[in-house]
Amino acid sequence: MPNILNVAIVGCGIGTSHAVAYRNLPDHYRIAAICDIDTAKARAFAETHEIPRVIGNLDELCAIEDIDIIDICTPPHLHLPQALQVLAAGKHAVVEKPLAGSIRDADELIAAEAASGKRLMPIFQYRWGHGLQKLKHLIDSGIAGRPYLSTVETAWRRRAAYYDVPWRGKWATERGGALLGHAIHAHDMLTYTLGPIRSVFCRATTLVNAIEVEDTAAVALEMADGSLATLSVTLGSAAEITRHRFCFSGLVAESNTRPYSNSGEPWIFTADTPEISEQIDAALASFTPLPEGYVGQLLRFHQALHEGGELPVTLTDARASLELVTALYDSTRRGIAVPLPITPDHPLYSDWLPVEA
Repeated sequence: MPNILNVAIVGCGIGTSHAVAYRNLPDHYRIAAICDIDTAKARAFAETHEIPRVIGNLDELCAIEDIDIIDICTPPHLHLPQALQVLAAGKHAVVEKPLAGSIRDADELIAAEAASGKRLMPIFQYRWGHGLQKLKHLIDSGIAGRPYLSTVETAWRRRAAYYDVPWRGKWATERGGALLGHAIHAHDMLTYTLGPIRSVFCRATTLVNAIEVEDTAAVALEMADGSLATLSVTLGSAAEITRHRFCFSGLVAESNTRPYSNSGEPWIFTADTPEISEQIDAALASFTPLPEGYVGQLLRFHQALHEGGELPVTLTDARASLELVTALYDSTRRGIAVPLPITPDHPLYSDWLPVEA
């Protein structure tokens, strides 16, 4: 039986999804504590998820010797200082998206992880859906061929009540809008599949709600492999969908359109020729499914901690997602195409917040 790791969750919001995932891996993890400044909420959370300890502050949590992992599920502006504190305390860290509020912050975390001797894993749980994993399998098998065009749609609905939570919709605490928070998973699925981006051109604005940050965007990308891609994002769609469509020389891959689980099956793979169709069928017959979503990522995390090797999602992966966000904000503000990578001398490397924020 694998060694069971003791984990503490910080934050009772999205932390609920993390708790459910850990409890689905009882041979790998034990939730030893829940930490939240709202101790009444934390006590209710502990009762629901059968967690033995309720902690009111991160300082106290970091001092508990038998905690192996601290899972940070707090508002975005807290991720950097809390992750640094966890690493300094000699614990492994899991950090919800977005990892941090700038590329500089990501680089600080990369350095801190290296110095600590511990591991920090950002969350991108959408990667592990069986539909997307089948596409990766076909690409790795050489069947997909050369990429031509990819389209990504994130069309969700957020009404005014969603922004009643005090930290949402504000630059200082949410650090960004739909491009940073809501569509970041769908955009990570693109780069997870095709690799780096060469340049971006973005139009982003606020149309749906009376908030500081953007809720609608249209983006054109040139990928490093020479293919093209488009991203469309809105929080004003009465019919909520997330959709990916990849056109390769050998096949077209189309996701389902479920808004919050479109990386899962079914995906449709349409071959360019009957011969390629046979290759697809043969390759997919050898596909071995592993758990999806948070369970899939946390299972792979446990394996990496005990066996060594690369984490299922790395700080470099999360840095790339923040680099894309930085380029998108730069492009929409200046009305120009912005090349990647973003280097430390770029004006938004340290902070992408608008001057007036």
